[in-house]
This record gives sequence, C-alpha cells and structure tokens, in this order.
Amino acid sequence: MSGGAAARGAAAAADVVVIGGGVIGAAVACWLKAFEGFAGRVLVLERDPTHARASTALSASGIRLQFTTPVNIALSRFGLEVIRDFPELMATSCGPAPDLALKENGYLFLAGSETAAAGLRAAAEVQRAEGVPTELLAPDEIAARFPWLRTADLTLGSFLREGQGWFDNMGLLRGLREKAREAGAEFRHAEAAALRIKSGRVTAVTLAGGEAIPCGLVVDAAGPRAAEVCGWAGLPLPVRPRKRTVFAFDAADPPPPDAPLTIDPTGCWCRPEGSGFIGAAPPDPDPDVAPDDFEPRHEEWEGALWPALAARSPGFEALKLRGFWAGHYEWNTDDQNGLVGPHPGCEGLLIAAGFSGHGLQHAVGVGRGIAEWIMHGGWRSLDLSPLAASRIERGAAAPEAAVI
Repeated sequence: MSGGAAARGAAAAADVVVIGGGVIGAAVACWLKAFEGFAGRVLVLERDPTHARASTALSASGIRLQFTTPVNIALSRFGLEVIRDFPELMATSCGPAPDLALKENGYLFLAGSETAAAGLRAAAEVQRAEGVPTELLAPDEIAARFPWLRTADLTLGSFLREGQGWFDNMGLLRGLREKAREAGAEFRHAEAAALRIKSGRVTAVTLAGGEAIPCGLVVDAAGPRAAEVCGWAGLPLPVRPRKRTVFAFDAADPPPPDAPLTIDPTGCWCRPEGSGFIGAAPPDPDPDVAPDDFEPRHEEWEGALWPALAARSPGFEALKLRGFWAGHYEWNTDDQNGLVGPHPGCEGLLIAAGFSGHGLQHAVGVGRGIAEWIMHGGWRSLDLSPLAASRIERGAAAPEAAVI
C-alpha cells in the first residue's frame, strides 16, 4: 500500500484497534479475521515494525506444560497444537506457513530444599490432574538420567520431555501476520499515544501525530507498555517492564545436544542452542526499568549464571561467552499471571498483557480467546476467566508459581 493510500485508509473508523503488533496482537487479529470470520475492520498498530526490541523477538522461545495453574497448562497445550500444525493451519494462498522447528528436549526443574521439593510435588499434582505426565525424580534418578549433572545437593527433580522445548519465535509471528493479512486484517506502522473516552467508553485511538481513529473496541496488547495504554484512560494495570539478560556461550565438555532446558535451584537456567547454549540468571534485585532500557546486565554472567552452571555440571566449568542480549518481560506485579479480557474500568477496552515471561507460548490461545470474546461476548473454546482483567479491581489474585 502506498503512503497516500495508507493515510487515507487510516482516517476511516475501525471496529477493533489492536495496540501492539507483536505475537499476541497478531494472534488476536489472526483468530478474529481468519478463524472467527469477523466482518468488521481490524487494525493493528505497531510502533516498531522491525520488532527489534519486541518481547517476541527477544524471547528464548520456550513452550512447556509444567505450570502451576490449569489455565496456563491449557493455554500451553493449545499453543503446542498450533505449533505442531502450523504449516497447514496458517497456510495462505502463497502456500504453507513456515515449520516452526519445535525441538522437544523437555524441561527439568531442580529443587535444592525440602520447601522447593514440596513446591514441585504440588505443581506435579496440578499438572497430572490436567493430564500432563510429569515425572518426579529423586536425586539418584536425576543422576542416572542426566549423568552430566551434580546432584548431591538436590532434593527432587520435575521432568517432562514430550510437548516441552523451544521453537521459531519469529516464524510464529510471521505466520500469524500473513494469515491475518490475507483474511483482511490491516497492520500499520504507527504509534498510539492516547485513548479518547466518552461516557466511560473508549471511542477512538489517537496516534502520536495527532490523528484520531474512531473505533468500537481497543485491545491493549502493548506488552511491557500495556500499563501506559491503560493510563491514557486513567486506569491502573499492574504490568511493568522487567529486564532479562540472556547469554550465549560454548562449553568445553558440554552436555549432549538433547539435554533439556534445566532450571537450577538458584533460578538460573540454560538449554542447548545450535552448537552451544543459552542461559540466564534471575535478576536480584529485579526493578522496573524504562521501556527503552535494553542495556544487558553483564554482571549477571560472572556473578550468577556461570558460577551456578559450573557448580551444577563439570562440563560447564570452562565456558566461552559468545554473545548476550536483553529483553523485557511484561511483568504482572500482582501475581505474575496474564490479564485477559475487558478492563472493568472502561467499556470497550480489552486487555491481553502481563504474562510475566510466558506470553509467547500462550499467545495463540489468548488471541483465540480475545477473538471469541469479541464475537460471542464470552469465552468459548477455553475458559480464560481465571485470568480475567477484572480481578484487578476484585483483588482476586491468580498466582502462577512456575515463572522462569
């Protein structure tokens, strides 16, 4: 579309404006137009079409079923189905969508105290009740299964291979966007700057240049900036940008390439990536950061991650750092779980944010849920009511404990 045509089209009203063109915003548009057959105009606004600093692009791209809430397990299960069927499900007139190269190495959570072991047992009970065959491993079983790990200080492990691993994050975004575009969704390079509210209802989105787009519904899928969008309506949203630095490295005597993503009792994690590994340490302290602060925390390498890995495996004693990057979690400061659906303080404003590190793997399920709510006025395929954005005002927390 030419610049003139884009400008002329932007003056028209939209039935739904999605603020944020990352994977969640793209999933909303895709499900609404391609799968629900929404007849109205869907416009997705994205301030950075390169996605260079988007949480989608900077994610470690994992998917797992080892969560502590049934709704997150269900979202991951649906995400896994979509990833596996992606080429056919997201096919367009140009042909199949990309294969997302799912690598099912599994996840291994390690506990180093009886309190942590009790947490793994409680989580496994929830997971098994949802049909997830999580294995609980004693230290000697961990040593037998994963002989490259030191286990003397461990109390328990929680492991599942099938249905857990990592995949092509940007392939997921591209496929969703192309499917949505072909079905009629519009994606525009523009920065939203304000909401217009009349009689308690959102009526328009104002762009940074001053242009106002009249609309019936707004979906806040702005990730770490989601609270800013709600702030334009004078509404609270407990979502803040939190920085995570990921390090890429080689090991002199590495674990095998089918090693699982392993979460140490320290909270540090690592997994294979290409011929080497990537990993990260939990920040301590973990303050809110500016939305444009992407400076890696270099001290987390020598101060936390490398020592934890070296203590856990002889193969990680000699490491060579190859690179690093920093991205943002859209951190829900209340309970580290997603906020989905209508904001109770403003009619016509829907929230899809606050996933605290698991937004990529839950994006397609959240996109489907928001689309169904718009079409039918409620949840259909999956009950997302435990994640209702209305719990902000009700003070009803829905904590997710398995946050990496």
